[in-house]
Amino acid sequence: MDAQAPQPLHVEHQELGHFLAKAVREAGELGEAARLVARLLEAHMEKEETFALPPLALLPALARGKFKPEMAEILAQTDYVKAHLSDLLAEHHAILAALERLIAAARAANRFEYVEFAEKLINHARLEEEVLYPAAIVLGEYVRLKLEATLELNP
Repeated sequence: MDAQAPQPLHVEHQELGHFLAKAVREAGELGEAARLVARLLEAHMEKEETFALPPLALLPALARGKFKPEMAEILAQTDYVKAHLSDLLAEHHAILAALERLIAAARAANRFEYVEFAEKLINHARLEEEVLYPAAIVLGEYVRLKLEATLELNP
């Protein structure tokens, strides 16, 4: 079982990345601010795509009561998110500060498409902090409990 990030989340990451790729080619302060966001975001998004998002692909099956013991393979990922949550949130803090710089540079250059992009990325970070990271952690705990119950029933 090789869980991948749910398609809508993966697509959203790709869309944000494509727009950021356009922003980094801008000149001056706007481009510098975008390049800082890109540097901070690259490794962070890789962690999300590796650890935080793939377990979420199990949510539809689990919501329908479909549990399989092989779902336990995601526990390493969810345990990583739980153990490194403060690091992920600290990375968000740095990314949000860089996005504020990007917003200021975009406003100064009257490039409001970049203001809108930065606001979209800020909202995405909030979604991760308030919904996706907690969901990944709770999902791992749920799978662990279901696995333990299955093993108790079938020693």
